[in-house]
Amino acid sequence: MSGAHRTVDPDPGGVGAVLTIDGLSIDYEAETTVHAVKDVDLVLGRGEILGLAGESGCGKSTLAYGITRLLKPPARIVSGRAVFHSREGFDVDLGALEGDDLRAFRWDRISMVFQGAMNSLNPVISIRAQLEDIFTTHRPEMSKQERRRTAGDLLERVGVDRSRLRSYPHELSGGMRQRVMIAMAMALGPQVMIMDEPTTALDVVVQREILREVTRLRAELGFAVIFITHDLPLLLEISDRIAVMREGSIVELGRAADVYSRPQHPYTQRLLASFPSLTGERGDFIRGGEDVSLDDMDRDVVPTTEEVGR
Repeated sequence: MSGAHRTVDPDPGGVGAVLTIDGLSIDYEAETTVHAVKDVDLVLGRGEILGLAGESGCGKSTLAYGITRLLKPPARIVSGRAVFHSREGFDVDLGALEGDDLRAFRWDRISMVFQGAMNSLNPVISIRAQLEDIFTTHRPEMSKQERRRTAGDLLERVGVDRSRLRSYPHELSGGMRQRVMIAMAMALGPQVMIMDEPTTALDVVVQREILREVTRLRAELGFAVIFITHDLPLLLEISDRIAVMREGSIVELGRAADVYSRPQHPYTQRLLASFPSLTGERGDFIRGGEDVSLDDMDRDVVPTTEEVGR
């Protein structure tokens, strides 16, 4: 991408960076090469919630997996890098980490709540065992009593009673399972948490409760968040800044209030217009990369009375 078309990341509120993504490009290499992420620049401020929005297939999750080095073939980082800036004052090039060093870095410094997280818990292991396993692996110096106490404290921090440590995943509601996944992601006190569509499968009431928990925990513990979703109005509620992604590229980046009130890129404008208001005229929505009015959708998709009769 040439400099004239490059989306420049503004200073994230003057708070200093915890993560810098510089010119990151990721391909899926098979019979045909797909350029899934194209020359992305992003700066995540310390303690910031950065929303990453865009339609399904635009490269949001691929970018997250690239940052955390969780990509699997045929995906491959072609160029660029992600650099973590620690509170202690040292920088870590994530692309240079391998083996045990990489595994130790994940969850300790950068953690992730995966898409479909409600189904990520092991169904035959109790919540206590799954939480304690994190400490057994990453904090072997902790005693059994410390592990159990900390696991209970984590559950209570995300709004789940510690008595649920004895439960198995199928005994928890969807919202509770999501909260357990968030507890696991913050277990080691990471400075960055990446959340990939964490509320997609939840109803709107539980979704709002989870979002309140995330913003409360961010304020309380000081970690930064990259919150990934296709739901732009949701991001407008919780994000400090928003990056809009389309076809592997960041097409707009700015403070949430500015993106909402003064969207610059036509794609962002269409995304905002695609969510209908409870009052006023119906807007447009995006299908297959083209603008389609709701009236057109009615004609294309909804059968007429005569067609139903036939």
